[in-house]
This record gives sequence, structure tokens and C-alpha cells, in this order.
Amino acid sequence: MKLTAINKLLVLALILSVAGTGCRKRPGSITRLPGHVGNNVPEPPPGQALPDNNNPLLKNDNPGGFAQTDPGVRSNWPRDHEIFKQDIVHFDFDSSTVKPSEISKVSAVADYLKNNQMTAVEVEGHCDERGTEEYNRSLGERRALALREKLIGLGIDPSRVDTVSYGKDRPADPGHDEAAWKQNRRGEFALETPPK
Repeated sequence: MKLTAINKLLVLALILSVAGTGCRKRPGSITRLPGHVGNNVPEPPPGQALPDNNNPLLKNDNPGGFAQTDPGVRSNWPRDHEIFKQDIVHFDFDSSTVKPSEISKVSAVADYLKNNQMTAVEVEGHCDERGTEEYNRSLGERRALALREKLIGLGIDPSRVDTVSYGKDRPADPGHDEAAWKQNRRGEFALETPPK
């Protein structure tokens, strides 16, 4: 008799422990990477909603009224590299820090965007051939994000700045020496204009 009572208690404890753990819940707050575009509605700052400024680059069809970048909104927009050809930013070896000598180039891009409100920009991160493909892809992303943050700091709406990393896939100079590597460690800007 005692054995069945103990068995009943064990079964009850097992049921309660399974019911208590239940399904795993999603975390309440996730820190997003700068420039992340996803399907989730961005969280507004405490006590206020994100502004809806009728920017055509923003999608505002969610019930909370918070604007977010639509990831497909510029996929068919033409890209022009020539307009910012003189504004290519070069980086030091293994670095994603924008050098003070390169800030004027970022400022020139920001000024252009301020004067052409219906345009956007794609920031490309590039690396030299040294290092693994995975490492260079990551470094290229950090370089593109660093330039994006500089543009945002200069007053450009984050929804107008896209980033992409090409790692070592698109060298500016195909050589295999320091002179070539210096040219390949770069961030480029491509103007995105709405299709006609």
C-alpha cells in the first residue's frame, strides 16, 4: 500500500514539474545589431512612439504605428557608385575604425543625402585578401556599420542607409602586395535612387 502511495506522489511530482516548466518562453527584450532589419516591430523608446514622418522609405502598416524599414523596399533601386567614387574610405589593416583623415569623405556623402531626400545609400565593406573568407566578411560588415554610424551621427535617417559586406570578394586592386591591400581595405558608397 505504501509503495503505491509513493508511486502516486512521484507521478504527481513529475506531472507538476512538466507542467511547471511548460513551453520555453521567448526573451522579452532582444538587443538588435545596428542596422538590423527584421520582421519585428521596433520597440519605441520608453514613454514615446517612433515618429511617422511620411518618409516613403518607411513602412508603417503595423498596429502600433511604429515605422520600420521594409527590407525589400530598395531591392530594385538602381545603384550608382560613380557619384561617390572620390569618397571611398580606406581603413588600416585589421581595423574598422574610421580614421580622422577620412571623416570629410563621409561628410560629403551625408551632405549629398541631406540635399537629396528621396535617395538612400548602400555602404559596402571591403577587405584585402589576407585572412579567411569568414573573418573578412565579418570585418567588412564592421567597416560598413562603422560608416553607417558616422552617417547617422551626421544627421542621416538610419532608414536611408543600407549596409553590405563583400569581404575580400571584390578587390579594387588585384595585386598581392601592400599597395594593393591598402586600396582593398575600404568602404564604398553606392547611391540608391527610386526607379522611374
